[in-house]
Amino acid sequence: MTSAQRYRFWLIGLAVTLALLYVLRGMLLPFVAGMAVAYFLDPLADRLERSGLSRMLATSVITGAFFLAVVLALIVLVPIVEDQVLAFAHKVPSYLDTLNQRLQPLLAEAKRHLSPRDLEKLRSSASEYIGTVASWALGAVRGVLSGSLAVFNVLSLMFITPVVTFYLLRDWDKMVARVDAWLPRDHADTIRVQMREINRTLSGFIRGQATVCLVLGAIYGLGLSLVGLDLGLVIGMGAGLLSFIPYLGTISGFVTGMGLALAQGSDWRLPALVAGVFLVGQVLEGNFLTPKLVGDKVGLHPVWIMFALLAGGTLFGFVGILLAVPVAAVIGVLVRFALSHYLQSPIYHGTPPK
Repeated sequence: MTSAQRYRFWLIGLAVTLALLYVLRGMLLPFVAGMAVAYFLDPLADRLERSGLSRMLATSVITGAFFLAVVLALIVLVPIVEDQVLAFAHKVPSYLDTLNQRLQPLLAEAKRHLSPRDLEKLRSSASEYIGTVASWALGAVRGVLSGSLAVFNVLSLMFITPVVTFYLLRDWDKMVARVDAWLPRDHADTIRVQMREINRTLSGFIRGQATVCLVLGAIYGLGLSLVGLDLGLVIGMGAGLLSFIPYLGTISGFVTGMGLALAQGSDWRLPALVAGVFLVGQVLEGNFLTPKLVGDKVGLHPVWIMFALLAGGTLFGFVGILLAVPVAAVIGVLVRFALSHYLQSPIYHGTPPK
């Protein structure tokens, strides 16, 4: 087989794989989620297996404990979140009154320095932006309810994902060995090196960053609740879980928390406490959590991660978001591999004169 035929074979295989992913994207969520959980838990299963447990027993214990912990967390958190949301809905009129009182001095100052025409432009622009944000939020909610988190997919996550996780975790080492046996023999060593690099990158991000997000969600949620912020648990958990997107979690949580704190209190004490919670979270993340749990193993630029997440979500919905970082890691490793070869090739150095 010539080089052109080999390249054609791999390109056709890649195209068919992408086409299948796109066609089947509506049913892939529980399988992708189960694969992610199995990958996350595989090191623990290997450790229990080395300690003397069989792979079946280790898989059963880990899978059962993981999903039991998830169910218990939902049982504890859902009623608290529901109470906070209901309390927030009842207090919305008082928030609006407080914001109106805070904005009155600013409006009075604006009237002194702006003409009626400028004020009208400002008012119309504000109304337009508010309408745009509201329509975007409603569209996002509608998309979530009608798309990947519809009732069928929620049920599939509840019942299919644990089964997929169990079987993948039980057979993980066998599947890796089988794939290794399928590698083209001439390039097997090179592919293994690149796969180890991909695994190092993914483990640093998925295992390390997921743990950082959970810890940050707990810190922000408990901290904002303790300082008395309404909806503090929801805002804090959301900020922590969104921290896998660089800067988005902290910025969105801080802006939302500060806005609610300004609407909730008549003085600056609550906003200062909210700012303190996020400051503590950032100090812990930057000095302890990320260096210890993630370190320099990721090798993915924040801009590349954000682009991958947006592209994956646009093309494949929530499944694309789950697949975005692994695909970005694979592309990043392959690009670095190709770049290293390019920097050592005559194309870069030029052909020496004869």
